[in-house]
Amino acid sequence: MRLNVVASCDYGPNKKNKKGKKKKTEFGGGQEEYVLLKHVQESLIRSVGQTLRALPQLDLGLGSMSTLPAIEGFSEDVIADPSECVYHLHRIELFHREAIASFCSGVVSRVGKSIETFGISLKPSCMFSLVPTCKGRHVSKFLPSLGLCCQLFSAATNTLQFSSDGFANENKNDDIDLLFQSCTNVHHAKQLHAFLVVSGKIQNIFLSARLVNRYAYLGDVSFSRITFDLIPRKDVYTWNSMVSAYVRSGHFREAIDCFSQFLLTSGLRPDFYTFPPVLKACQNLVDGKKIHCQILKLGFEWDVFVAASLVHLYSRFGFVGIARRLFDEMPIRDVGSWNAMISGFCQNGNAADALDVLIEMRSDGVKMDRVTATSLLTACAQSGDILSGMLIHLYVIKHGLDFDLLICNALINMYSKFGSLGHARRTFDQMDIRDLVSWNSIIAAHEQNDDPMTALGLFYSMQLLGIQPDFLTLVSLASILAQLSDAAKSRSVHGFILRRDFFVQDVVIGNAVVDMYAKLGAIYSARTVFEGLPIKDVISWNTLITGYAQNGLASEAIEVYRMMQEYKEIIPNHGTWVSILPAYTCVGALQQGMKIHGRVIKNCLDLDVFVGTCLIDMYAKCGRLDDALLLFSQVPRKSAIPWNAVISSHGVHGHGEKALKLFKDMLDEEVKPDHVTFVSLLSACSHSGLVDEGQSYFHMMQEHYRIKPNLKHYGCMVDLLGRAGHLNKAYSFIDNMPVRPDASVWGALLGACRIHGNVDLGRIASERLFEVDSENVGYYVLLSNIYANSGKWEGVEKVRSLARNRGLSKTPGWSSIEVNNNVDVFYTANQSHPKCQEIYQKLSDLTAKMKSLGYVPDFSFVLQDVEDDEKEHILNSHSERLAIAFGLISTPPKTPIRIFKNLRVCGDCHNATKFISVITEREIIVRDSNRFHHFKDGACSCGDYW
Repeated sequence: MRLNVVASCDYGPNKKNKKGKKKKTEFGGGQEEYVLLKHVQESLIRSVGQTLRALPQLDLGLGSMSTLPAIEGFSEDVIADPSECVYHLHRIELFHREAIASFCSGVVSRVGKSIETFGISLKPSCMFSLVPTCKGRHVSKFLPSLGLCCQLFSAATNTLQFSSDGFANENKNDDIDLLFQSCTNVHHAKQLHAFLVVSGKIQNIFLSARLVNRYAYLGDVSFSRITFDLIPRKDVYTWNSMVSAYVRSGHFREAIDCFSQFLLTSGLRPDFYTFPPVLKACQNLVDGKKIHCQILKLGFEWDVFVAASLVHLYSRFGFVGIARRLFDEMPIRDVGSWNAMISGFCQNGNAADALDVLIEMRSDGVKMDRVTATSLLTACAQSGDILSGMLIHLYVIKHGLDFDLLICNALINMYSKFGSLGHARRTFDQMDIRDLVSWNSIIAAHEQNDDPMTALGLFYSMQLLGIQPDFLTLVSLASILAQLSDAAKSRSVHGFILRRDFFVQDVVIGNAVVDMYAKLGAIYSARTVFEGLPIKDVISWNTLITGYAQNGLASEAIEVYRMMQEYKEIIPNHGTWVSILPAYTCVGALQQGMKIHGRVIKNCLDLDVFVGTCLIDMYAKCGRLDDALLLFSQVPRKSAIPWNAVISSHGVHGHGEKALKLFKDMLDEEVKPDHVTFVSLLSACSHSGLVDEGQSYFHMMQEHYRIKPNLKHYGCMVDLLGRAGHLNKAYSFIDNMPVRPDASVWGALLGACRIHGNVDLGRIASERLFEVDSENVGYYVLLSNIYANSGKWEGVEKVRSLARNRGLSKTPGWSSIEVNNNVDVFYTANQSHPKCQEIYQKLSDLTAKMKSLGYVPDFSFVLQDVEDDEKEHILNSHSERLAIAFGLISTPPKTPIRIFKNLRVCGDCHNATKFISVITEREIIVRDSNRFHHFKDGACSCGDYW
């Protein structure tokens, strides 16, 4: 029941109007309405400052609530907020003006003194003045109680004078706009909602729809829906507002359902504003095609906004051909239409086509705007087209767009992808206004270009400015700390993420933390974080697989991949193959890798440059160099990535001259080499003894390609000189380095000292080495080998004692071989294999035959001071010999055998394998930690240079 009141501004129960007639009152409310008014009364009292909030016990003469039934939706928490109560007033559509006005009089009379302590003077007439309306609705002139509760209403509400027929004065719309714009959080929106309810203007469909949009904009789509449901007569604009609210909040399924409800139940015809948000909400092409049919049925396909949205839709799902056809059929194109087509090509990696559309756009007389420039800069970054990117940069400078925030962020991203940190930083420094995206972009630029210290400094600067990091900031920060090997700060970041509950909000940050711990070598922590993630996507699994593979735990990586396959909802993608192929490569599981190759072809990913490169690497490192070359001829070769892989593959196989020929072919095809290319080249020269060529390429890298050498390049040069016997020259090269040598540089010199038996220089190298890395047990083994080969057993014991005191233990050597799709792993002196007796019997037979051909065991490779018989037994128990013997008894005669060893093959095993290749008439391919050895007819491909 509603109350219709005709009242003057001076309200009174028996006042007469100007004509002397008594006011007519129709009152028929029940207990439910009465209880609600009691709640409103108490809530509004609390809104008048903190003092009034402390006076809930005041009895204003409206009776006791305890004797009245409760109303659904009310609680003690609700009555603390007046906006909530007035919202519920709207919910059951009560507008009892007379009772509310009576209540206002009670407030003034009973608590006037308390209010006056704030310097506020209230009268019943101004507390809630009623003016007549033509439809019996009454609205308030002033609502000081709401103004006191929230400052945002204080200016706007004092100027609002509502009239019976809407907004009579020309400033009314501006005042309402100010109220909507002043709402910066959901609480403010609820207060505005309350204001509209009490004023009666909630019945204005336009204002209700704006309120729906405002709740969604502030992140509370549930209140948008509640407000929408309370609108009695919904028009097309109202339905459009609700659909847009769902889309803006990311509730795409709900947006589609709302659109369907609109079509089925409203009896209204959608307009051209309906379809752009609905098309944006489509998460699959099936829904998109259904809506496209509706558009065709209603004849909106010619509308410029709808057509541009269709172009966006089909581009988003990779159907750029259909998008282009729709674009070409548009009778009228505005700049938004051109942007949609350009963005569509950019999203699908077709930068050249996007630039062609730009040329058409300019010939059509349409100027590029900020959205066009942003899309094209992103496309140039993806395609590596630095020339076009810089031309677009010049265009935006010429047209005064170079200070636009969106464009500056795109420029930072583009230059970081090109590796031009100077240009990226200059753009960032010149920005007048920077948002969080700007900071995230420049931090990521330094992080992705191997400059973690600067990136960390920028993060600290951002914090000093009071800018709070989001999950993208933390993703970059996790990678930065992993690069810096800062375990303590990494744990702090992990704790910060847990406290902010970011794991629940986005799976990306969880994946970043797993990756961070894996790169720090804390693979157990990485696994623990992975297990605790509330949501795991395919990237989560890929990250853990990669972490195991990068930490040398190939078997564990393969096991995680098998676990992943048990989850049918997790569909492997190209990242999965890039993650698992190195693990199969590590253990030499060629047959398993070939199965992955089959799945790659089935999923049409064999032409993906990253997957193709991993397959090239797998075949090459499993000894199938011809297959690697065949695959290389089939993959796209416009980038340096596949070239680097095939050059490196020839290098580790000892084909240095072929590697250099491939580099020349790369230059002939106008592919620009990068720093990885030169690492592969220098390594190939090192393995083949091409000293002069290696030095020439080291200078070419700096002088011609302007690539600054990093520690990997310096390490390759020391290895090149040292392996060739130029130890003093290598030592001098280290002394003249412009940067401090790391463990890889000193380790290369120590390895060269072991090869050439230089004890004195080896001791110097080890001392410097242990200063920068005292935790790598491999270096202690190298120094121990130098002493052992020289017969200095006291030195051997001293080094071993040093390693034990530091809690280090030698990495156990193992060799693996794949037979019948199973990988068998053998450790030194292994006695646990099912065919153990057959293996040792085969070795005994081979040793006898080898000795008859002139084989003499080299006891210098036994690092123990024991009798000769024991030394020979130790040599016969090395893991590579056990694997070879197993292969001989498990595979058909005269077929190749492929062995994979985690450490460097010892000199005696290298010599013995030559004899075995002659005796068995087999090719034996051994890959150790440094390179490949192809044994055939008593010779090795390395030429004994390894």
